[in-house]
This record gives sequence, C-alpha cells and structure tokens, in this order.
Amino acid sequence: MGNLAALLPLLIFMALMIGIGFYVRRESAGTSFVKSYFIGNHNLGGFVLAMTTVATYSSVSSFVGGPGMAWQIGFGWIYMAVVQVTAIFLVLGIYGKRVALLSRRLEAVTVVDIIRARFNSDRLAGLAAFIIVLFFCATMTAQFVGGAKLFSAVTGYSYEMGLLLFGLTVVLYTAIGGFRAVALTDTCCALVMMAGIVMLLYYVLQAGGGYENIMATLHADHPEMFEPLSAGHMPLTLYLTQWILVGICTIALPQSVVRGISYKDTKGLHQAMLIGTVVVGFMNIGINFTGILAHGVLTGPLESYGGVDNIIPKTIVAAMPPSLVGFAIIGPLAASISTISGLLIVASSAIIKDVYLHAQKAKGEKVSDKKLRHLSMAATAAIGLLVFFIAVTPPSLIWIINMFAFGGLETAFFWVLLLGLFWRRANKAGALLAMAGGTFVYILPMLGKILLLITSAEWAASFAAALNWSPFGLHRIVLGLTVSLICFIVGAYKGKPTKEETLALFFPGR
Repeated sequence: MGNLAALLPLLIFMALMIGIGFYVRRESAGTSFVKSYFIGNHNLGGFVLAMTTVATYSSVSSFVGGPGMAWQIGFGWIYMAVVQVTAIFLVLGIYGKRVALLSRRLEAVTVVDIIRARFNSDRLAGLAAFIIVLFFCATMTAQFVGGAKLFSAVTGYSYEMGLLLFGLTVVLYTAIGGFRAVALTDTCCALVMMAGIVMLLYYVLQAGGGYENIMATLHADHPEMFEPLSAGHMPLTLYLTQWILVGICTIALPQSVVRGISYKDTKGLHQAMLIGTVVVGFMNIGINFTGILAHGVLTGPLESYGGVDNIIPKTIVAAMPPSLVGFAIIGPLAASISTISGLLIVASSAIIKDVYLHAQKAKGEKVSDKKLRHLSMAATAAIGLLVFFIAVTPPSLIWIINMFAFGGLETAFFWVLLLGLFWRRANKAGALLAMAGGTFVYILPMLGKILLLITSAEWAASFAAALNWSPFGLHRIVLGLTVSLICFIVGAYKGKPTKEETLALFFPGR
C-alpha cells in the first residue's frame, strides 16, 4: 500500500500546474497564437526568464543521478559539476541580446527560424528540426523514467502510476498553455526545487549526526572521496569532457537559446543572467553536496541500494519524517516536469512552426489561428504520449541517457549557432556539413549497437566496437565537435558565399 500522505502534496502541486495552463490559455485569448504559444509574446521579465531557463536546464538527473554519483565518487564530482554554474550566464550573455534582436527583425519565433534565415536553407532547417525532436525524445524519456522511479521509491505506489500521474499532467498543461504556461510553471518548479534542497539537506544532517560527524566518518572510511581525482574514479579526461558537455557547450542547447527570443527588455535579460547564475550555483552545489552527506544516512555498499539512481530516493525515505516525504520529492519531480515541458514546447514548435507552417506558406496557403492551435496542441500531446509509452519499459542510468542527448544537441548546434551568428563567412554548405557530419560521427556507436541487436554475428560485434572508438577515452562529444568544426570550415571556404542581403540583416553596418 502506498503512502497517501506523500501522495497528497504531489496531487496539489500537479493540480496547480494544470490550473496555470488553463489560466494562461484564457489570458492569451485575442493575441497572435504563434507568438503567444511558442514564445510568450516576447514578454518574460527577468525573474521568470531566469527561473524558466534554470528549470529547463536542470533535470531529474541533476537531482537523482548527479547526487547519486556524488555519493559514490565524492568531492571530485562536485569539482566537475560546478562548471554548470556558468551555463545560464553564458547562454544569455552570448546569445540573449543577439537572438532577441534577430527574432524581432526577422519575425522569428524559433531557433530554427533564425537558422533558416541565416543560411537560406529549408534542408538545414528540416535537419535541425529532426535532430531537435530526436534528441529531445531521448531526454524526455530519461525525465519520465527518473520521475516515475523516484515517485515509486518514495511513495510506495507503482512506477506505472507515477508515470501516468505526472506524465499526463505535464503533457496536459504544456499542450493547453504553451510557452508562457511552461515559463510560469517552470518558475514554480524552480522555487520548489530550492525549497526541497534546503529541506533534504537539513534532515540529512540531522539523521547523520551533524556535519562534523559525517565528515569525520568519511575521512576515516573513504579518504579518497576528498581527492579531486577520487583515487582514479575521476580522471582528467572525464573532467575535460564534462566541462565541455555540461558547461561550455550548453550555450548551444536549443531549449536554452530560445529563451533569448522570449524576454521583454535588456534590463530583464541582465537580471536573468545574475539571478540564474546564483540559483544554478545554489542548486548544483547544494544537491550534489547533499549527495555526499547522504553517507551519514546510507552507510552500506552501493550494490545494496540498487545503483546510483536510487541513492537520493532512499535517502529521502530514510532521513525524512513520513509526513514530509511528499513535500521533499516535489523538488526532484519539479525538475523532471519543468524539463519535459520545456522540451515539449520546443519539439512541438519544430514540427508545427518550422516544418508544417513553413511548408504551407511556401505553397501560398494561409493557416488559421484556430487550426494552428489545434495542430500545436495535438503535436505537443502526441510527442508527450510517445515518450510516455517508451518510458513504460524503463532504461537504467538516467544521467547517461541525459548526457547522450545533451551531447547530440550540442554537436549539432554548437558551431552552427556560434559561427552562424558571429562569423560573416559562415555559409549554407558549412552549416549543413557541420550539422550532418558532426551528428553522424557522434551517434556512430549507437548505430553500431543497433546493428549488433539485429545480428549477433562476430563481425557485427567487432564493427560495433570499432565505431565506439574515441581518442584518449574522451566523451564522443569531443570527436563530434571536432568533426563538425572541420566540416564547417571546409564548407565555408569551398561553398558558395552567403548573399549580401542576408549578411546585411545579420551583420548591419559591417
């Protein structure tokens, strides 16, 4: 039998999310549907912009898989993960104002709109939309699985019930309210996340006999956890690739860049950069440090807890009073919900705005706001339900799935956005080669695994192992980014230059 006291706070929280969706839909009546649904009418203030960017960037792996790894490895994991503190400052600082000005100049609503206008290529825009949907589905699957596992472990109800409850909630309010509902619910989720971290940290310290007692025990039993390299568990190659993967290259994530289209004014942008950096720092360091302190609560070997993904759920159950368990898991579930909703709305815009609506305009056909509303809501719901059914059979190691999808998006968009928006010589050939070539190289190991599943022949195993090669044991993103950059430069110098009228739009006065 499940813990009803733990379930009630979650039900109230999810009802609030759905209520916000209906409220936003009613308030948006009479405005342009496309701008309202996909970017919130360029009307986000600094605080909401900061919170929605933080909430979308933070995921269930940040609250489950990440601190679980910190429990296993120690302070080396925090030293690696702390680079994430720069993420919001970098993405809004580098792209915020640039993307906002371009979106208004070009009447762009999505990142793909800007890419299409910069490179004058429907083929590139179509490829970008496909990659967004593909990797977003992988990320959303990880969020659904992580949230449902956490729900089951803490409340005692089934995994399937948790998946159904919060999965359908997030699909419903996102489909109904669009981007502005996502932004407002993200703000609630971010606030709840911070409150949840403080609450969990307090009870973990209390259950472990205080900070000094926990640290003394760790020094005695696990001295390697205080070393930056953690006795070889955190090699320098892992530091390098993770700083690239969850730090520098996060400026290219479409779900973060699109926030630059939505803010109201420059003052709000600057506020969001400062607020977002402080909040990310608090949440990132706070939850991973809590993972280390959980040694004061969970003292057995990792195998006895079923893996790193179970460390935080079991810590919550062991350390907190039963009456507060429901409030404690709202934070991690809010991280899952906010990430899914942010990805859903961008994936929906990739299908409806970037592919369907553009194709209709090319034919000279006008699409009514009513039809667009229905199609957008249907696309959002369809993508959400597809991921929901994939998650019914859950994969393990949520953070690995999440990082794979992160790397794919960054490989595809990093050079295309950075060079496309800041280098005049960037052209269509370079962008196409970079996006297609880099992404193909990045996903080669996955293609090898699929081939191995189809045929278990010895040659297939050897071929799959060869495709999984990566220099010096670095993450595949390093190879993908390198190939993508080489492809971009070759295309830029060998392909046709961009038309002057396009350059005049993107680089006026130069």
